[in-house]
Amino acid sequence: MIKIFIDGRKIEAKENRTVLQAAKKNGIRIPHLCYHPALKPSGSCKLCGVEVVSPGGKPVVMLSCILKVKENLEILTDSELVQAHRKKAFNKLLQMAPDAARIRNLANEWGVAVTPPPDGCIRCRLCIRVCNEIVKSKALKMVTDEKGTRVVPEPGQCIGCGTCANLCPTGLIRIKDQDGVRTVSIKDDIIGQLPLERCEGCGTLYATENFLRHVENSLLSHPDTKEHHHLCPSCIKLLSNRAAAERKRIGK
Repeated sequence: MIKIFIDGRKIEAKENRTVLQAAKKNGIRIPHLCYHPALKPSGSCKLCGVEVVSPGGKPVVMLSCILKVKENLEILTDSELVQAHRKKAFNKLLQMAPDAARIRNLANEWGVAVTPPPDGCIRCRLCIRVCNEIVKSKALKMVTDEKGTRVVPEPGQCIGCGTCANLCPTGLIRIKDQDGVRTVSIKDDIIGQLPLERCEGCGTLYATENFLRHVENSLLSHPDTKEHHHLCPSCIKLLSNRAAAERKRIGK
């Protein structure tokens, strides 16, 4: 039997065993994904890296699924060097499989902070800027927490205009009109859910009450504003064409 030390603990292993095999045999956990006892080790996932202590020499990380035991070998499984190597390995795996729950769960189990999975948002802030600067509803904001930096809704502020969805370059913000209600959402978060109003001309459900009120309030100071009619774009276009035809008929 060969004597080795893992994290200061003396263990014995058979000749030609790997450090990972010796660790598993003695209940010492080392993360791994590509190792299988029935197959030759490949070291592909790189997660099983350990630090080989070399007195007087430079510490080095080696893959425990490949590294063979030898007399008085000293191994560290959770040193700063190993942690840095492990984080790099986890993030590289997640670049190739960003939605792999098993890898993310394993990283979390080992206390490794990894890059959040892609969510379809490029953080351009177009939605936030247009809502703040043009619509002036301030229904969206950017937050940074343990989940990363992302766009989230400000409860109760959305007027259901849909401007953010029209500008979103990735299509992550969506509008859905169903059963007389408009729902504006970003991924799984609801930005606003508001009832739709009917057009006074054709009866079509076309805009939210909050949006129509917002438009009315914005036009109150306009000198040409006399009264407000709730008309959908199609009816407005129809009335505009009729008005233009009438002006042409009377020569104005």
